[in-house]
Amino acid sequence: MTGEPFLSPVPPGTGWPRDPADARTPVAHSPADVAELAASSATLADVDARVSVCRACPRLVDWRETVARQGRRASFANQPYWGRPGPSFGDPDADALIVGLAPAANGTNRTGRMFTGDASGDFLYAALHRTGYANQPTSVAAGDGLELDGIRIVAAVRCAPPANAPTPSERATCATWLGRDLDLLGDRLRVIMTLGEIGWRGALAAATTLGWDVPRPRPRFGHAVETTLRTPTGHPVRLVGCFHVSPHNTYTGRLTPDMLDAVLASLRP
Repeated sequence: MTGEPFLSPVPPGTGWPRDPADARTPVAHSPADVAELAASSATLADVDARVSVCRACPRLVDWRETVARQGRRASFANQPYWGRPGPSFGDPDADALIVGLAPAANGTNRTGRMFTGDASGDFLYAALHRTGYANQPTSVAAGDGLELDGIRIVAAVRCAPPANAPTPSERATCATWLGRDLDLLGDRLRVIMTLGEIGWRGALAAATTLGWDVPRPRPRFGHAVETTLRTPTGHPVRLVGCFHVSPHNTYTGRLTPDMLDAVLASLRP
């Protein structure tokens, strides 16, 4: 997209399209660092920058960087890999948030943008375009001109995990970043859509940590299941579940385009 060479993983501030960080961005090396840096992030842009260089989970750091250096898929062998955590993507003024599971090893971990460069992203962005949230139906690379309107995408875990399975401690550490996202969105946030059960649990965990009112017993995930959370000011936030856009679900028909479109359409005011 740029015509320029890059190292894999991509060092921050070297020209990758929409890289939110630079060489001065503080780096978290432990869960305690994540807590400190998340709490001191004054804006969503600060969160994105600090997330994108996070090194708090050694297993995830080793995996994402090993894939970037040695484990590239053959069809992408001549491409540089982002090899860093995936920052959020979308409209910074959005009142709707999508929470996914985690980046794919040859998707976000390669392109540096959420749900970009893999089959899951192809399915999701086509639906976002059909429902008026995206200006184009395809998502190929971070510099391809894709824009979102009225919606923003994050992940419960920001690094590509081995076997797509983050550990409980890794999920807990990353929930701190998500919590700061929710905190900064505040009462502007109107609705959260989660892709899969891990996204659902991550959103509930972050909301609970922030002192939001969460129904008891804790709501269980399901496709098109909906519940209402309330911020400390009493502001209502809808939480809506959706089956994940993984090939396992979309190729088998468990999640169809019509089903995804219906959930996305339901997010509108």
